[in-house]
Amino acid sequence: MKPFEIQSPDSVENAVSFLQQDNSLIKAMSGGTALMLMMKAGVYEPQSLIHLSNVSALKGISIDTQGVLHIGAMTTLSELEHSPLIQQHFSVISKTMKHLANVRVRNVACVGGALAHGDPHMDMPPLMTALGAQLQIKSKNGSRVLPIENFYEGYYTTKLSSDEIIASVSIPSIQNRHCLYLKCTTRVVDDWPTLGVAVNLGVQDQQIVSPRIILSAVVETPTRLLKVEDYLQGKPLTDQLIREASELASESVHPQDDARGSSSYKHQLIKVNVRRAIQKSILEKAQS
Repeated sequence: MKPFEIQSPDSVENAVSFLQQDNSLIKAMSGGTALMLMMKAGVYEPQSLIHLSNVSALKGISIDTQGVLHIGAMTTLSELEHSPLIQQHFSVISKTMKHLANVRVRNVACVGGALAHGDPHMDMPPLMTALGAQLQIKSKNGSRVLPIENFYEGYYTTKLSSDEIIASVSIPSIQNRHCLYLKCTTRVVDDWPTLGVAVNLGVQDQQIVSPRIILSAVVETPTRLLKVEDYLQGKPLTDQLIREASELASESVHPQDDARGSSSYKHQLIKVNVRRAIQKSILEKAQS
């Protein structure tokens, strides 16, 4: 690797003061699990890294009086997995973490970096999109809030400017909601997914309410299946409805052939796994 500087600020204000607009060679670093691989491969050669590990304001997990979950960007994935608050109120997050990469990665990787990286094969972005998460983004010029479903623009491309960092993530209450993340891998269970499906739906009087269904890995960004959501909205929950919605899901995207499978194979994966994700989310809620 080429030589580079590293800064270790102790506050958000100090951290963003190092960043510069339109200078991608100066980058904030959280856990660095993905960034270091890119640097070792020569894909990214930074001028300076701003290590955020000493910024205590970016750490922590809490739930407010409205049931909204707040997660600091420097919270590790292992902390998400083992947090009693999350296990009690947002168990879908802790369950997802158990099959995300491996223990060594989860002990180091942080929420902010996992979301900012922009890799369409990661597990966090589709889950957070299904949960309706909002990002609190800060720069030396102030702060802004952005729904995560509007955050991703393309392959490794987000709306995070080079002078901004993700400070925290907020997730509305999912009480009485049916939420699940399901991924299909071609190798071991914690491998990069060939397909990720995240669902978040309500059921009231046996009718589906405000469903959110997200696909990832077969598309360049976490993608809401709006046609499928509209089709499900307000209809009685039946096996036939779920099968029809799964067929519609398969028709709603156009995956490309790649090393993980052909387009026709991925269409079949979508059909099978959207159905499984909806059915399993209902079953798990009934058993909890």
